[in-house]
Amino acid sequence: MKEPFLKRPFDIFLSLLGLIISLPLWIIIAIAIYLEDKGPIFFSLQLPGRYDKPFRWLKFRTMKHLKGKKHEMVFLENDPRVTKVGRILRATAMDELPQLINILKGDMSFVGPRPIHRSEGNPKYKDVSEIPGYEIRRQVRPGLTGIAQVYADKYISPKNKFRYDNLYVKKMSFFLDLKLILLSFWVSLTGKWEKRGGKIRRKQKWLRKGVIFLGKG
Repeated sequence: MKEPFLKRPFDIFLSLLGLIISLPLWIIIAIAIYLEDKGPIFFSLQLPGRYDKPFRWLKFRTMKHLKGKKHEMVFLENDPRVTKVGRILRATAMDELPQLINILKGDMSFVGPRPIHRSEGNPKYKDVSEIPGYEIRRQVRPGLTGIAQVYADKYISPKNKFRYDNLYVKKMSFFLDLKLILLSFWVSLTGKWEKRGGKIRRKQKWLRKGVIFLGKG
């Protein structure tokens, strides 16, 4: 799958700019995480990237530190494992700031399907690669944000989320990327990332038709 000509240069420029501007925030966040729950500042996970090439996905740690143990891959509303600082970081998406490094390295893009764990999904499927639509979404770099993140409910099933992801692959363009980045910035400012339901209520005609069409496939 060929990316739009300006996509990679834009990712490099914006990730460098973002790293420079957000540096003071990194320091404040790191101190806040350590003061509340002494432990690692960062959380990393090996996830499949474009064409399933594995990469080390980064973010600020938002869950309580368990010495020598790992948290289960379970997604819950009002998860008691999340720290107070972690809730603020998640609501504003500031926990994702370290992914600017992933974008700069070329493992990710600003816009694209969100990285997904191989075992994450419906109990009906042993691996996400078995979910209809996976073959399409794996052809582009994972993204920091995307159509599903801006317009869909946070807790929709991977199968339904893939419909939004594949619509992005079909409609991918520099201007769509720019629009989704600006909308994502607005959602971050209003602290709505953890809110149930679509973050942007008004859905364009092309989005409704596209998701419905892909759902019939």
